Amino acid sequence: MTDWKVLAIHYGTAVRPVGELGLEAGDPHDAQGRIEYFVWLIRHGERLILVDTGFSPQEAQRRGRTMLIHPVEALRQLGISASSITDVVITHLHYDHAGNLADFPEALFHLQDREMAYGTGRCMCHDRLRRPFSVDAVVDAVRLTFSGRVRFHDGNGEIVEGLTIHLVGGHSRGLQVVRLDDGDNVVVIASDALHFQRYLEHDDVFPLFADYPEVLEGYRTLRELSGPSGILVPGHDPAVLTSFPPLSSDLAFAKVLR
Repeated sequence: MTDWKVLAIHYGTAVRPVGELGLEAGDPHDAQGRIEYFVWLIRHGERLILVDTGFSPQEAQRRGRTMLIHPVEALRQLGISASSITDVVITHLHYDHAGNLADFPEALFHLQDREMAYGTGRCMCHDRLRRPFSVDAVVDAVRLTFSGRVRFHDGNGEIVEGLTIHLVGGHSRGLQVVRLDDGDNVVVIASDALHFQRYLEHDDVFPLFADYPEVLEGYRTLRELSGPSGILVPGHDPAVLTSFPPLSSDLAFAKVLR
């Protein structure tokens, strides 16, 4: 199972009848009918980079989500220990992207300045804005900061040659996306800058955002980053499971780049 460079790990799911919950009353994720949850693993040189860490079992239970496999267990089934992860890119601090942070004891965490400011600042005084955040995940990020294990970025940056992060914002104020250019292929992990591939067709927007115009501008940025022949991977699209070849018949992991 080593014939991959970028792997989409399907760790969770949720199915809700469309319109079961009003957008003002519940989590907007509930309005989509079916939504899938992924973390992404990148093998680049000597580094093993995890993009996001998923939701915790406690958050899954609290929010009515199904955890298909814990991200740490998913790694174990790949023969990778959590302590082997060298870097974790936190695309943003929402509950389904920044849970389980403490489970990666050797990793350096990459986070945007403005995402930490957003997730710990005055905006969290407002229910609708704080709804997609888990206080436990945010506190874990603060603890990691105090232990010197967070590398903050102010805008675009490079983690290692060929692997870059790009501030997009929109869905959350400090949302960043990841771009891998291995010399032969380009892969852009969009995370929540693009929930579903179909949103690009009509500039549709997921009904949870910090800045609506930034979401739309983010689509332009994604197109530029991926270019005419690059691979653009949406964050919650069920089609990811069919658009890319499976790693094996036993694991719901998709090989985004071999």
